[in-house]
Amino acid sequence: MSLKTQVIVNPESNKGKTRQRWNQIKEGLKSFLKEFKYEFTEKPFQATEISRLAIKEGTELIVGVGGDGTINEIANGFYEEKKIINPKAALGIVPSGTGCDFTRSLNIPLGLKKALNVITHAPSSLIDIGRVRYKSHSGKEDERFFLNVSDFGIGGEVVKKIDENRMKRKASSYLKCLISTYISYKNKRIHIKVDGEDLPVDEYLIGTISNGRIFGKGMKIAPDAKLDDGLFDVVLVKGMKKLEFFMNVWKIYSGTHLSHPKISMIRGKKIEAFSADEEKEVLIEVDGEQVGTLPATFEIVPQNILVKAHL
Repeated sequence: MSLKTQVIVNPESNKGKTRQRWNQIKEGLKSFLKEFKYEFTEKPFQATEISRLAIKEGTELIVGVGGDGTINEIANGFYEEKKIINPKAALGIVPSGTGCDFTRSLNIPLGLKKALNVITHAPSSLIDIGRVRYKSHSGKEDERFFLNVSDFGIGGEVVKKIDENRMKRKASSYLKCLISTYISYKNKRIHIKVDGEDLPVDEYLIGTISNGRIFGKGMKIAPDAKLDDGLFDVVLVKGMKKLEFFMNVWKIYSGTHLSHPKISMIRGKKIEAFSADEEKEVLIEVDGEQVGTLPATFEIVPQNILVKAHL
């Protein structure tokens, strides 16, 4: 490929295996991309800085090596002051993380050579991207873009628990943390607006604002979501009793959960969510990262970023 290319690597992704495999990944990149620069990230949000600077310097292809969190940071670097820096710059992905849910919606295979083949031979496809404004942990309003799924409710609590386990060097899976979190979780009363229309205030276990189809390491939360239709698939799960929850949670992995009477799906371009009990904190997560709390506003930015993929 003759495109000016920057590769951004999160060496700690996939529990540090990306660092161990780097020589193999680098040789694969050389055989497919020929010339490229690469840089390792060493701290949170550094991938955003590297990506943004590279695009400003004329880079045409940014390749991310890591999981969903790394790819989210890189995608945020495509923007400055809420606007795309260079609409012709494209994102390529080499999946190498514990969570690679977004790549499944893009039909990017997990194998190194197959993923590199997509980068070199797939078209640059315009996809939608989400933008969310939320309350950060410091209490200030913050904003970021997301490629895959953002959610409020138990999802943020699960990601928080996974992060805590990681700090303690405990092994944890999303499903294991979901179940252990659910046992003590109290449903939250949420006020939701979809494109300006109020939904009845109700108790929700989770609400997902989905651009992609899959989150939570394999859960097909929004099985019919499309990345280029200009709409979110909003999946709302009302509170369930324990037996009901455990009998139905497995259905999310097969994408057969939407027929449940306590689960609804609605499409929209702008979603607003507020805690109906202001003293109760409701966490949100964005592409697998726990970033803050409600209130939050989610807006779709249609067909705004180029990604190497076969949609």
